Amino acid sequence: MFSGIPFFPEQASTLAARVDNLYLFIVAVTSFFAVLVTVFVIVFAVKYRTDDPLAVGARIHGSIPLELAWSIIPFIISIVIFGWAGDVYFDLYRPPDQTLDIYATGKRWMWKFQHIDGQNEINELHVPLGRAVKVTFTSEDVLHSLFFPAFRTKADAIPGRYSSVWFTPTKLGEFHLFCAEYCGTRHSGMVGKVVVMEPAAYQAWLTGTVVGGSLSKRGEQLFNDLSCNTCHRNDGTGRGPSLANKFGQPQQLSDGTSVTMDEAYVRESILTPQLKLAAGYMPLMPTFQGLLSEENVIALVEYVKTLKAPEARASAAAVQENR
Repeated sequence: MFSGIPFFPEQASTLAARVDNLYLFIVAVTSFFAVLVTVFVIVFAVKYRTDDPLAVGARIHGSIPLELAWSIIPFIISIVIFGWAGDVYFDLYRPPDQTLDIYATGKRWMWKFQHIDGQNEINELHVPLGRAVKVTFTSEDVLHSLFFPAFRTKADAIPGRYSSVWFTPTKLGEFHLFCAEYCGTRHSGMVGKVVVMEPAAYQAWLTGTVVGGSLSKRGEQLFNDLSCNTCHRNDGTGRGPSLANKFGQPQQLSDGTSVTMDEAYVRESILTPQLKLAAGYMPLMPTFQGLLSEENVIALVEYVKTLKAPEARASAAAVQENR
């Protein structure tokens, strides 16, 4: 910190220190060689200067040890940086199995966050301390970039595609969030804050007044209102494939390939259903492109995650009754 101005944002996640250490190592290495080269240039310029405009430099011969040194040393340093950066990268982009899932939509000029239990926020995100949080997001208009400086994580919000970031907060308080991609005249105003709370306080906030119920409940209502339930029956007798117990599983396609039924595939099937047609079914499903907002698509995706076959639901109910 210099004159009260920090060189870096506060470290407030489990990965922040690792990102900073890698960054400082790269800066130190590049600074060292920049200074070294500058010093040698100045020394040689002074040592071998001449006032004779006709002077010719002496013939020199290459040095094998010197050639090996300036080839091998940078190679070793590059491999170290590559391995270190790869380790940090994989941890940044592979969230733990158990995370608090939150959806977000970027639009000019705001971030809208949707919690699974129904709470939604604009330019503000409440999360619990010490729990891994995964934010899955997209853009409703142009390219945006969701950036949490204190957590050292950032990813582009691309129209028509889901991106995600994750972090585990380690400090209580309020931290900045920004759009880090120029998105228009009011880009600088597309800012907000993350509020990290004690787990008990977060639960109390989460169970506050919720308009419209949980995200999956909203999705169920849309699923019925759009008559999706008439084709996608859980018993598999509809004109479309059953979606029960399908999320996270491979889906066979009509062209002989298969795809994992994840958030991106469900979204794509809602908006462009003919693009990857399920094997054994006719291309009957209409497109909902332009008819559904990104928030409603997210609600439908979350509802599809909860769909269970009739026998699975009965089994779950029996377990609940025996408790």
